[in-house]
Amino acid sequence: MNITVAGTGYVGLSLAVLLAQHNDVTAVDIIPEKVEKINRGISPIVDVYIERYLKEKPLSLKAVCDGTEAYMNAQIVIVATPTNYDTDKNYFDTSSVENVIETVTELNPNAVIVVKSTVPVGFTLQARKRFNNKNIIFSPEFLREGKALEDNLYPSRIIVGAPQDDEQARKNASVFAQLLKNAAIKQDVPVLIINPTEAEAVKLFSNTYLAMRVAFFNELDTYAEVMGLNTREIIDGVCHDPRIGGGYNNPSFGYGGYCLPKDTKQLRANFGNIPNDLIKAIVDSNATRMDHIADEICSRNPHTVGIYRLTMKADSDNFRQSAIQEIMRRISEKNINIIIYEPTLSGTDFNGYALQNDFNEFCSISDIIIANRMKEELNTISDKIYTRDLFCRD
Repeated sequence: MNITVAGTGYVGLSLAVLLAQHNDVTAVDIIPEKVEKINRGISPIVDVYIERYLKEKPLSLKAVCDGTEAYMNAQIVIVATPTNYDTDKNYFDTSSVENVIETVTELNPNAVIVVKSTVPVGFTLQARKRFNNKNIIFSPEFLREGKALEDNLYPSRIIVGAPQDDEQARKNASVFAQLLKNAAIKQDVPVLIINPTEAEAVKLFSNTYLAMRVAFFNELDTYAEVMGLNTREIIDGVCHDPRIGGGYNNPSFGYGGYCLPKDTKQLRANFGNIPNDLIKAIVDSNATRMDHIADEICSRNPHTVGIYRLTMKADSDNFRQSAIQEIMRRISEKNINIIIYEPTLSGTDFNGYALQNDFNEFCSISDIIIANRMKEELNTISDKIYTRDLFCRD
C-alpha cells in the first residue's frame, strides 16, 4: 500500500518507520535537513529501529519536502503535523493539519486521510463537513517521547475514530487499524473503532489523567517538603495500594513537554461552560508547583543558580516546554543570575541565558544547582543540588 506521512516529528517518523516494513511510505516535511537525514539513513529513530528490530529487512521509506506527488499517489495520508496551543485563542492551532487536508482533498480526493495530530474535540466531524471529504478519520496516538518506537511496536491499544453511521468510513478505520496491528510486535492489542469525537476525547482525557497524577504527587511532595516530612516514605506507603500503583509517582518540577501542558489546557477550553473543578485545578496546580520550586530557590538568596539540563526526562534530548524553563523564568524575574549546563546545545546562550558546557566550571560558578532529574555526576556536589527526584527515574 502507498502511504504518505505528513510531518516527521516523533509521532510521524516512528509511524513512517513502522509502516515502511510492509508498505511503500513517503514522509513529507518542510525542513530540508530532516528530509536529508532520513534519506541518508542517519535519523535516530530509523537507526534504532533497524538495529533493534529490523535486522536485515529493508525499509521502503523515503522523505521529500514537496509532498505533491506523494499525496497524489497515496492510498492513505497520515497527518502528524504540530498542533501547538495558542494562548491567545485558548485553542490548538490546527492550521497545519487543515493545510494538509485541503491539499490532499484537492490533489487526491479518494485518499483516506488519517489525522494523528492531537486536535480539539469535534475537529474531525467539522473537517469532514468543511472540506466536503468523507474520507477523513482520526486516530489518537499514545506515544511517550523517547519511547515512540517501543510504544508503536507494543501498543496499549489501537483506536480509530470514524462515524459509525458511515459504512465506508468504518471500513477505512478497520483497514488502518489492521495496518498498525500488522506492524506491531505485540499482537494481543485491543482495537476500538469508535466515533471520531469520542476518539478525540479519549486522547485529551488520557493525557489529562496522567497530568493529574503528576500534579497529585507533586503536591504531596510540596506538603512533605514544607512540613519536614519524608516524601519517599509517604509515596511508598500510598502506592502499595494496588488501586493506586507505582507509576507516575516520582516528584518533579511540574509536568511539561509537548503534550501534557497543551492537552490539559485544550481540554479545559473544550469544557467551556460545562461544570468542572478538577480539570481547571490540574492546570492551576502545575503553575503552583513551579511557583513553589522557584520560591524555594530564591529564599536561599543565591547569586547564581545553575540549571542542570533542560530536558525533562533522563536520556532525552528534548526540552520543548520543559517545566524547568518556567522555573528559570520565575527565578530570573528576581534578578538572580542563571547559568545552564546542557551538553546537547552549542554556543554561549539559550534564550538569553548563559550556557556553560564545561561541567566543572558550571559547578564552580553555581551557588545552587537545580536538577529535575538526578545523574551520577551530580553525586560529588550533592551539597549544591536542589532536586525533588526521589526515585532517580522518570
